Amino acid sequence: MTINTHLTEFAGRPVIVFDPAAELPADPSTVAWRLTADYDSSTGDFAALVEQFLAKVEPASVRTLIIGQWGSAYEEEAPVELLVGLAGRLTGLRELFLGEMTFEESEISWIKQTDVTPLLVAYPELETLRVRGSDGLVVTPTRHRALRELAFESGGLPATVVRAVAECDLPALTHLELWLGTDEYLGDATVDDLAPILAGTRLPALTYLGLRDAEIADPVAAALAGAPVVARLHTLDLSLGILSDVGAAALLAGQPLTHLRRLDLHHHYVGPELAARLVEELPGVEIDLSDAKEADRDGDRYVDVAE
Repeated sequence: MTINTHLTEFAGRPVIVFDPAAELPADPSTVAWRLTADYDSSTGDFAALVEQFLAKVEPASVRTLIIGQWGSAYEEEAPVELLVGLAGRLTGLRELFLGEMTFEESEISWIKQTDVTPLLVAYPELETLRVRGSDGLVVTPTRHRALRELAFESGGLPATVVRAVAECDLPALTHLELWLGTDEYLGDATVDDLAPILAGTRLPALTYLGLRDAEIADPVAAALAGAPVVARLHTLDLSLGILSDVGAAALLAGQPLTHLRRLDLHHHYVGPELAARLVEELPGVEIDLSDAKEADRDGDRYVDVAE
C-alpha cells in the first residue's frame, strides 16, 4: 500500500489547507492548518508561505499544524530549524504533523527528515508530534512533560531512532506509535531495541502501543506476550505488518489480553483457525482481523507500507 490521500481531520480538528486568498474561519484555533508548497519549489518558498500564513492568521491562535511539502521533500530536509525559530510566535501550538504527504508528492521512504528533538525542546507544551519519513531521522533522548502522542510513520524505522525513543522520559505519553517497517528501507530495529518500551518504565501513562508495519511482527508478538507494559494498555496495535500464526499463537499463550478494549491486527497473515481462536479466547475485545493476506508462492510476506 502507498499513502495516497491526505488527512481530512487531525487531532480532532478539520484540516484546512492554507490559501492566502481564502477567507479565514471564524475561530482559527478550531482547525488543523495544513501548510504545503509545490514539489518543485524551494525551502525558501516554503518559508515565505509560512510568513504569509502568520501575517494572516494570528500566530498565537494556531493550535494544530500540519506540514506537507516543504519543496522537494525527497531532496531537502524537513524545516525543523524554521519551526523552532517560530516557537516564540506559535505559543498556542499543541499538535504538529511533520511530513504529511502522499506518494505522489514523495514516497514515504524518500522523505528527508532530520533531528526532530529540537521541536520538543522549543515547544514544551506540545501534546502531539507525528512524523512521516525516516531518511535522516534523528531523535535524541529527552524529557518532555506534556507530550501525549508520539508517532513515527515510516517504511523502515532505524534502530537508532527506536532506541532513542525508548530512552526518552515521557511521563504524560498515552499514545506511542512506531511503524517499524522493513530493513530494505532502514528498518533494522530488533526486539532488543524495543525492550525498554515493553518494560514501560519511562511510560507510566501509556494506554495505546502501536508497533505497526513490522517485518518483525512475530518476534514482537512473542515479546509482548510477557511484556509488563501490556497490562496497562487499552489498545495494542500490530497492524500493517506480517503477523502470522506464529505471532498469533504467542499472543494467545502469553499473559491475559482480555483487559484490552482493542487489538488491531489488520493486514496480517494469520490463518483462519488461529484467527477464530483469537476471537473466541478474547471475548469483549474488539479485534480487527480484516485484510487477511496469504504468502506468495515463495512463502514471502510483505508489510503494508514500505517504499
